[in-house]
Amino acid sequence: MPEEKGNLGKYLLKAFLQGLVILGPVSVTVAVIYYVFSSIDSLIPSLSEKIPGLAFILLIVFTTLIGIIGTRFFIGRFIVDLLEYILEKTPGIKFIYTSIKEVLVSFVGDKKKFNHPVWVRTHNDPEVWRIGFLTQPDMSFEGFHEKVSVYLPHSYAISGWVIVTEAQNVKPVVGMNAAEAMKFAVSGGITGIAGTPENK
Repeated sequence: MPEEKGNLGKYLLKAFLQGLVILGPVSVTVAVIYYVFSSIDSLIPSLSEKIPGLAFILLIVFTTLIGIIGTRFFIGRFIVDLLEYILEKTPGIKFIYTSIKEVLVSFVGDKKKFNHPVWVRTHNDPEVWRIGFLTQPDMSFEGFHEKVSVYLPHSYAISGWVIVTEAQNVKPVVGMNAAEAMKFAVSGGITGIAGTPENK
C-alpha cells in the first residue's frame, strides 16, 4: 500500500511538472500579449471602452503606414532622414536613439545583421563549437587581420556577447535558416534540428 501511494505521488508530481511545461510558455506568452494589448488600449480609454482593441489595431496600422511612407515616398524618406539627423546630433538623446536603432535594425528590416548563422570553434582541445551569427566578415579596420566577429546569443535570454576569432574557426550553419538558428541558440540546443560543422 505505501509503495502504491509512492508511485501515485511520483506520477502526480510528474504530471504536474509536465503540465507546468505545457502551460508555462503559453501563460507567459498570453500575459505578455495581454499586457501590451491593455497598455496600448489604456492610452485612449474612451475609445477602448467602446471598441476594445481598436487602439491596438490603429497603432499597428499607423506603424505600417509610417513604414510605407518612410521607404516608398521621397517626401516621407526626406522627413525620416531629417528626423534621424536631428536625433543623432542631439547630445544625450543620440546615445539612446542610436542604441535602440542598432538593436532593431540588427533583428528586423532590410539591413538586419543576424542573418548569417555560423558555427564557431571556441575551444580546440577538446573541440567545442558554438552557434552564432557572423556580424563582421573582416575586422581589419580594428587591426584584427584575417579575423571576423561573431555574435553568440545566450540560451534562455535576450543577451549575448561578441567574440573576434580567426576566419578559419567559422563555418556556415547547414540545414537551418537565421530564425531557426536563433531559436536553436536561445533554447539551449533543444529546439530545432541543428546542422553540424563539416570538416574541410
